[in-house]
Amino acid sequence: MTKHATFDSVAISDKRLVLATDLDGTFLGGSQSARENFYAWIEAHRSEVGLIFVTGRDPEFIEDLTLNQGVPRPEFVIGDVGTTIANVDANHRITPISALEREIASAWGDASEEVRRTLAGKAGLTEQPTPFRFRVSYDMDPTEFDEDVFNIVRAMGLDAIVSDNRFFDVLPKGVSKGPSLLRLLAHLGVDHSRVLVAGDTLNDMSMLELGLPAVAVGGSEPALVEQLSGQDHVHAATGIGVDGIAEAITVHKLFHTAERNA
Repeated sequence: MTKHATFDSVAISDKRLVLATDLDGTFLGGSQSARENFYAWIEAHRSEVGLIFVTGRDPEFIEDLTLNQGVPRPEFVIGDVGTTIANVDANHRITPISALEREIASAWGDASEEVRRTLAGKAGLTEQPTPFRFRVSYDMDPTEFDEDVFNIVRAMGLDAIVSDNRFFDVLPKGVSKGPSLLRLLAHLGVDHSRVLVAGDTLNDMSMLELGLPAVAVGGSEPALVEQLSGQDHVHAATGIGVDGIAEAITVHKLFHTAERNA
């Protein structure tokens, strides 16, 4: 029996809580002791708590994170800002779910080279070296960036998003973390009322505004907090990173406090 056989034997749709969480600043945020305690709580309740990473990170990064850095293995991953939807097996291998990615691939087509060619030399953009299947990503200098680039991307029939005021992603039209999360939850048959969505930057907006129980963790990008203001399903946490997630589990009454702290 493998280390993870127990939680893999319970369908994620049957679990009391499914955490769909961003990584940087969210699931990877908070003090070391807070992260260790929260991760230990998840591992102790794997038959009741499902885990989905919804991140801008690529599969290779996630595999290393869960294999070598003490981070709990998720059952599923939505990576690359929503352009990857994948299963994670007991050996931490991340395998795209082709039935769910078909529309994403079709919406992207062969756009990678056109995007690189069209945006080459644009002020404030430096292409990231990691190759992606259905996106092109840049480091962004906000002091030099020209907002007209959004119009250029739209003219190509694609979408663009800025996060943390320093990253610029070109994506297939209509594809981002939120739509991909909904596609996965429908595929898995997960009740939306059991899901907690967690994030901290503008590239999490599309999933935080879905109407599912949600949290913008402490230290979130101010622009994100401002845009989510007044949305009752979103808890604006004071706790940083995992402390904010734990805070929201209690606020949304998704897991009894006494049980969560056990």
